[in-house]
Amino acid sequence: MQGLGRHILAEVYGCEFHILNDLEKIREILVSAALSAGAQVLQTAFHRFSPQGVSGVVVISESHLAIHTWPELGYAAVDVFTCGERVDPWVAMEAIVKEFGATSVTASEIKRGVFTKSVERAS
Repeated sequence: MQGLGRHILAEVYGCEFHILNDLEKIREILVSAALSAGAQVLQTAFHRFSPQGVSGVVVISESHLAIHTWPELGYAAVDVFTCGERVDPWVAMEAIVKEFGATSVTASEIKRGVFTKSVERAS
């Protein structure tokens, strides 16, 4: 791996409403996914919206897993960010997608902390 970390951004479609609207189930799925990838879970924070939807984060020693759901659309925005070489973020992402019963996924990986000789400043 070049850089400090790997960040997967995923668009997850065709998920089951009852899963995407269940805060405890989503927490369970994300924590389990992190552990299956070999991450060390430090803490979680989740919120359920009214009338539906859940946002949350699982903080891991290697970085985080985050989610926001739209149950009425069967859609979840998911990101998994890991630092170092020990934890593979794709293992966690695949576990999440499977547990959500997704029918379609678009995901991309971004390398984080890739240093060059010059540092560019974002404006």
